[in-house]
Amino acid sequence: MPQESYKWQQAEALAREVCALYNAREIRTPAFEHTELFLRSIGSDTDVVGKEMYTFADKGGRSITLKPEGTAPVARSYVENALESETLPLKMFYFSPVFRYERPAAGRLREHHQFGVEFYGGAGAEYDFEVISLAYDFLRKFGISQLSLHINSIGCPTCRKAYNQALRAFGEQHRAELCQTCHTRLDTNPLRIIDCKVPHCKEIVANAPHILDYICDDCRAHMERLKTLLQAANIPFDVDPTIVRGLDYYTKTVFEFVTDTPSAQGTVCGGGRYDHLVESVGGKATPCVGFGMGFERLLLLKEAAGTPFAPPDRVQAMVISQSPAFADDAIALTLQLRRSGVRADCDNTGRSLKAQFKYADKQNAAYAVVIGESERASGIYTVKRLSDGTTKTCPRDRLAACIAEESACNG
Repeated sequence: MPQESYKWQQAEALAREVCALYNAREIRTPAFEHTELFLRSIGSDTDVVGKEMYTFADKGGRSITLKPEGTAPVARSYVENALESETLPLKMFYFSPVFRYERPAAGRLREHHQFGVEFYGGAGAEYDFEVISLAYDFLRKFGISQLSLHINSIGCPTCRKAYNQALRAFGEQHRAELCQTCHTRLDTNPLRIIDCKVPHCKEIVANAPHILDYICDDCRAHMERLKTLLQAANIPFDVDPTIVRGLDYYTKTVFEFVTDTPSAQGTVCGGGRYDHLVESVGGKATPCVGFGMGFERLLLLKEAAGTPFAPPDRVQAMVISQSPAFADDAIALTLQLRRSGVRADCDNTGRSLKAQFKYADKQNAAYAVVIGESERASGIYTVKRLSDGTTKTCPRDRLAACIAEESACNG
């Protein structure tokens, strides 16, 4: 709503500011993609693809899907627009609506909005660290402090084979106790049972083998390097072997920023590395790492943390005409102020002088500039500070400078 949108604008402005510090540039992808993109990248047995996507046939009979997340569309755009010809690493960010048919909850609507970051072309843990550091810096500057960073490694396709075998063997021992969805996961992708949200399944898999016991030397070295960088940067973290993330394209590092604030409980930001994503959508092998965070949940969390937003920009000057005879003069003066950089407005509904002042108060205007016969004749105007009624006269060609100076002195 208009009375709330300034909060979004402040959050987006801060995100852009932090991304600029990390040399990340914005990318914008379409609201819908060919369905095949998500089948190939996310995985057909994930909840997102199996239960949550909005998929339709267009008038040409093609299957299209409203994007349920932002990472796969960036990969498709990277391949389709030959962005590998750019100097790598290529650092990108986005703001995007995403669509999921799931039960609405606090901060999670069927159409919600994500801020995401994607770094392409960096294979080392240094880029995992940069992405995590960017998220950490943004959340701290936004006023969110009750957060914990959880990290894990889910290995590479090579070392994950042995883990999947161990996990499948564990799952088969408990098949009768697991939900029907986990039965399917055991056959197609055993790693998915770790991510099950059904309470009794979560209790069972708490005793499942940990993937950190199975990762190869390369994946272990990658994880240790990331931990060293986080420690050196004083970014606190916990190693959490239960984090696998919900999508199939992840490899090696996965991470989440989590809060236990009651009004915004759960994961605030999630991400990781996906070195085979670009290949899965038809491109050349390209290492990638990134994150996504939901803006609705983020705003709820800031309010719960008690860290206020800066007040919205207010109208600096309301031009008030003493009678309808001066309406055109008021319009011209308002336009002059706007073109001089002053946030100005005037009432064009024919209200009385008193009603115009009431309207200025309701709009939280800082100053009023009254125009009547004497002002039009002399070119000298009275600038009234509405908070305390003090006044100052000023010639028309100095009005914008006068209001700006007064605003700077009085806030």
